[in-house]
Amino acid sequence: MTLTYSEIMIRYGELSTKGKNRMRFINKLKHNIKEALVLYPKVTVAVDRDRGHVYLHGQDYAPVADSLKKIFGIQNFAPSYKVEKSVPALKKAVQDIMMGIYQEGMTFKVSARRSDHSFELDSRELNHELGGAVFDVLPNIQAQMKSPDITLRVEIREDAAYISYEEIKGAGGLPVGTAGKGMLMLSGGIDSPVAGYLALKRGVDIEAVHFASPPYTSPGALKKAQDLTRKLTAFGGNIQFIEVPFTEIQEEIKAKAPEAYLMTLTRRFMMRITDRIREERHGLVIVNGESLGQVASQTLESMQAINAVTSTPIIRPVVTMDKLEIIDIAEKIDTFAISIQPFEDCCTIFAPDRPKTNPKLKNVLQYEERLDVDGLVERAVAGILVTEISPKEERADEVDVLIEDLL
Repeated sequence: MTLTYSEIMIRYGELSTKGKNRMRFINKLKHNIKEALVLYPKVTVAVDRDRGHVYLHGQDYAPVADSLKKIFGIQNFAPSYKVEKSVPALKKAVQDIMMGIYQEGMTFKVSARRSDHSFELDSRELNHELGGAVFDVLPNIQAQMKSPDITLRVEIREDAAYISYEEIKGAGGLPVGTAGKGMLMLSGGIDSPVAGYLALKRGVDIEAVHFASPPYTSPGALKKAQDLTRKLTAFGGNIQFIEVPFTEIQEEIKAKAPEAYLMTLTRRFMMRITDRIREERHGLVIVNGESLGQVASQTLESMQAINAVTSTPIIRPVVTMDKLEIIDIAEKIDTFAISIQPFEDCCTIFAPDRPKTNPKLKNVLQYEERLDVDGLVERAVAGILVTEISPKEERADEVDVLIEDLL
């Protein structure tokens, strides 16, 4: 008998605690799974209160599994074989499976579940019969009820029987979109993509706000931010990328404010603009990659001075992490190599040699009186460019055009 995977059974984990709201979370997860598997038209998805099912219909298992590993809301999943619903067929199937995966010294158990109560054997009897079938072909194998090396899970449903033995860890968390929308302040650095990933994990549907200051920032810096956004789409589907023209504001700050306060004023403008975009696009929170004490603008005093421009909640997922912890996550989600590409962003082009680490709010307000704050913000918001970033890479001819621009 040649067995091939017919479906992938999904366990929800945290979603099962949502009580009366459970199906809202589960249906959102179903939507996200279908979006992630859109490249595989043969595949279908079904869900119920306890588990989800991805039916392969002949599609190769491996790429589908790779996609499922990145979808938040999945605790774990198990590829399953579909078998004729008869005792002889089940015995032959478990024997074939065990002969293929058994290595000397391994222990096993059979865990049967019967949702079709008309089947001739109950769960206890199935465990006994199928365990005996394994001993028939592997007489030296040891059965072990607690933490065996191999657990054969057998489920008798209305249409057929299903057998699985693998359990693949999922991404956990909550389905993206169940916690509302947030605006991610995305630079080209290491921290903000990680912050975006962690917000996605808790169900936040993010839009990426990126500040560009041409000619001081290059097309390469913009593409870098877009590529980082594309990496995040693997975890939550397509993301709206919002490019903000920031040149005028940075030039005004540079010309009219003391150098030590350049970073504080710059970040306050970024926060104001992000908040305005959030309001217009119906977001609930702002997300950024600030890590406490990492740079001058990320001291508690600086955060307080910058936060003063908004009453909107600001989520800082990496605020208590050190750099190595953040890098570990960046490598895991495949953003690190892009983040270290040598293109400067808005936060570095006019960075002062000695930025103020303890900015006084009264001084900040005094310096802002020299600037047309409202006008500068209005013009920046009016000039935003919104594009949708998908997991699909650019075509080769588009990349060639970009390279020519950089040269």
